[in-house]
Amino acid sequence: MTEAAQENMQPIFNMDKIYVKDLSLEIPHAPKIFMERSNPQIDVQLHTQASSIDEGLFEVVVMATVTAKVGENVMFLIEIKQAGVFQIRHVPTGELEPILAVMCPNILFPYLREVVSDVAVRGGFAPVLLNPINFEGIYQQQKQQAATSTTTH
Repeated sequence: MTEAAQENMQPIFNMDKIYVKDLSLEIPHAPKIFMERSNPQIDVQLHTQASSIDEGLFEVVVMATVTAKVGENVMFLIEIKQAGVFQIRHVPTGELEPILAVMCPNILFPYLREVVSDVAVRGGFAPVLLNPINFEGIYQQQKQQAATSTTTH
């Protein structure tokens, strides 16, 4: 292999685009809910997904549902899909999955976190500061669950 050919085989990782793919805010009990003085219970559901767009191009999406409740009443509900297009080339097959499941969501999460906080404020509420997420831990847990479910079947 020539030196130029080897250089072309260097791993490539580029973030081509970061964007909000979908966003919604629901305040089902407005305006009465604004009279509520209790601090809400915040529940966060988080999911990621990755898909191939083209050769070496992938879309990674971090989806979150943030629900704030006071008692049984939903104060607000924010649903967001924060997405990015990543160029990933010349990476060994075994390394692609962790890049898509850990590295890309780690890049996207701060953007998602900022949008959630901003939307809550624009909705008339206090900022919602989401705690950092350990995508590496989530990935390892999913791998263990997949290994456990295949050995039990």
